[in-house]
Amino acid sequence: MQTGSKWVAAINLARVVPLLLAGCLTGCLTGSAATSQTAHQPSPMALYTQPWQSTLYLDHPLVGKLWDSAANRFIDGAELEAAIVRASYVLLGEKHDNPDHHAMQGQLLASLFQQHRVARLAFEMLDSASQERLDQIYAQRPETLAELKTYLDWDEEGWDWTYYGPLLQAGYQAGVPLFAANIDTDTMRAVYASELPAAIATVLDAEVTARLNQDVDESHCGLLPESQFPAMVRVQQSRDNAMAQALGPVSNEGVNVLVAGNFHVRRDLGVANYLLHGQPELAPRAIVALGMIEVQPEVTDPADYLEQFNAVRAYDYIWFTPAISDEDYCASLRAGE
Repeated sequence: MQTGSKWVAAINLARVVPLLLAGCLTGCLTGSAATSQTAHQPSPMALYTQPWQSTLYLDHPLVGKLWDSAANRFIDGAELEAAIVRASYVLLGEKHDNPDHHAMQGQLLASLFQQHRVARLAFEMLDSASQERLDQIYAQRPETLAELKTYLDWDEEGWDWTYYGPLLQAGYQAGVPLFAANIDTDTMRAVYASELPAAIATVLDAEVTARLNQDVDESHCGLLPESQFPAMVRVQQSRDNAMAQALGPVSNEGVNVLVAGNFHVRRDLGVANYLLHGQPELAPRAIVALGMIEVQPEVTDPADYLEQFNAVRAYDYIWFTPAISDEDYCASLRAGE
């Protein structure tokens, strides 16, 4: 089983080849007795078939499979895509340092872009200080990945541009409105030092808050003083609320997509709670939470990866991949004490 320590992933542990953003549409030729014309229709999205860039546990029986947690069965890419296009919000998870997760996100987004199904695209990796640049991006017209990185003043130390640049560029080239989903440093400091507004603080019940405290402890490998747990939980809640706000209202133009870490996209603990709180009329099925999860050698039952602790499933769908590293992050942190 994974623990809460997995929600804070190490950054910049690997360099990868550029992401695959291949198209997922094919054309078909139709005609009549009088005329003929080419009509383009979406083809079902295939599951990721490129060679895995992460190489641990390649022979695990779950690698490459897609799990529907409600139906308790494996599904194919077409079923996932159908669920997504019926939704209003798609929470697209990842382990930040796994290159396959970003390539798979790219494949899925490319299909949605080509079908003009995305109304807005928000990124955890950009904070509110970047929103003004995003608002002006189509007027400024950066033409290359390098120009886009410079224009956004990208935080390379925090987030590997090799992973996220192609996703941002694909959204930009598709003409999709782009949004910064995280809180900036000044806001984070203010949240850490003071109480949350009631509108945010009351979203989660006591059971969920207790689980967040547990996960804060585990994610910091037991090294964080317990007195700091409430402040860290406030920061987590503020981030999740900001991500929900960045996704905006339901759109008639398509789905609103968030790219964020797996912990943020959890339905039981993360962004979905704030979307539902802010829009009480929103049906839970209007949100699709997709976790991209590294397999563990000793865990072969897909349901075990949900880490369900209450009646709410963490993810609607889990897409399983090999692991990028078996490093014990906690051992590394303790060694640096």
